[in-house]
Amino acid sequence: MSSLLRSALAGGVLRLTLADAATRNSLSEAMMGALRAALAEAAGDRSVRVIVLAAEGPAFSSGHNLKEITAHRADPDKGAAYFATLFDSCAALMLGIVNHPKPVIAEVAGLASAAGCQLVASCDLAIAAEGARFCTPGVNIGLFCSTPMVALSRNVASKHAMEMLLTGDVYGAEDAQRFGLVNRVVPAADLTATVNELAAKIASKSMVTLRTGKQAFYRQRDLPLAEAYAYTARVMTENLLMRDAEEGIAAFIGKRDPQWSDEP
Repeated sequence: MSSLLRSALAGGVLRLTLADAATRNSLSEAMMGALRAALAEAAGDRSVRVIVLAAEGPAFSSGHNLKEITAHRADPDKGAAYFATLFDSCAALMLGIVNHPKPVIAEVAGLASAAGCQLVASCDLAIAAEGARFCTPGVNIGLFCSTPMVALSRNVASKHAMEMLLTGDVYGAEDAQRFGLVNRVVPAADLTATVNELAAKIASKSMVTLRTGKQAFYRQRDLPLAEAYAYTARVMTENLLMRDAEEGIAAFIGKRDPQWSDEP
């Protein structure tokens, strides 16, 4: 595990903590690489049932490392190849979260800016402390937050997303909840306990069921209505034939706790 990222596993919940306070937990090449590696490892680890992304210091993440970006302007192509690779890497990280078989929860205590806001939006759930703040401020430095816009526009109503993108303003946690960027806002002192309680509740479910449902959620969302119903009908049929669905229904009828196999 990279020194930029701390890892702790307890009760089936893997907590990955961004720990590069010196750069306000920027999504540098090294940080994105560490996150992608940790997520890939967790995907195949049966002891991991839920993942929490948290951060040390006053910023959840400040977004891309502008010093790294600026350094590559001296490249013969003025940085074009590096920039393309950087954004490809970032897209792979965000897709890795959305396509991950385990639920991913963002625990946001500080500022989530630009690609840091994109990281929050890419997670399946997000819980914020009352003092957390969110922004996509690229427009303020002549660089529109086009890649953060992808995740933002899929989680936030269009008018709210455009307001954030066009103004570059910083929004508080309550606005982020109202916009739909985070699920709930809690006092800072209660943040970790709230996230742990939510993660534990989800971790108690059948993993094969959660994996099936998470995949279906993101796939159906972009389908036309009739195609979405046809697709999810197939998914539910396949789901009903799984061992955990049979066990869960039997346990419900028998008024007992289910014993999950976590297998198809």
